[in-house]
Amino acid sequence: MTSAVRTYHHGDLRRALIEEGLKLARTGGPGAVTLREATRAAGVSPNAAYRHFTDREDLVRAVAREAQLTLARAIGEHVAAAPSGLAPDDAAIEQLRRVGFGYIDFARAERGWFETAFFTQDTTASEGIVTLDDEIVAPFQVLMDTLDAMVDVGALAPERRPYAEWACWSAVHGFAEIAVHGPVRWQPASVIDALAAAVVESAITGVRG
Repeated sequence: MTSAVRTYHHGDLRRALIEEGLKLARTGGPGAVTLREATRAAGVSPNAAYRHFTDREDLVRAVAREAQLTLARAIGEHVAAAPSGLAPDDAAIEQLRRVGFGYIDFARAERGWFETAFFTQDTTASEGIVTLDDEIVAPFQVLMDTLDAMVDVGALAPERRPYAEWACWSAVHGFAEIAVHGPVRWQPASVIDALAAAVVESAITGVRG
């Protein structure tokens, strides 16, 4: 009896290992992502991974980046579903609202990926910007762009723009954490939805003053 052996063209193995890492992270969070498990799932020897990743942390960082991109896409879907015909300032505020809801909904629906997305980041000084491998992480960039757009249409005063992303992110990320890991997770979904709405509206009111 013979077993099938997977073969990979140049560069394919790295992508395959990241995909397997994403599967592991989705069900088990960042702690489940290991080179041994990823290579086993990909059908190659553990040593093969070292041609593409220096160590487990290197793989986790790659998986975290993909989780961040997945989160950013989920937020984008919420934003894209916004009603049309709103005045420019109302549309900009609605976009920020949907960024918040998209973030919280993703955390509730994809706990493993949510935990992985911000498990690691650059530790060097970045002047208040969250980066991974010297690039601004995708969800953070979406939030900053949204706030900048609010300034452009007059929905946010320019003097209130500096570090506004941190006020928004702290409120929404904090709620997402207690909704996923804290006492809020025991509440009915309808209650969590109402609490999430209150937090997002408070964050919007707070940054706009």
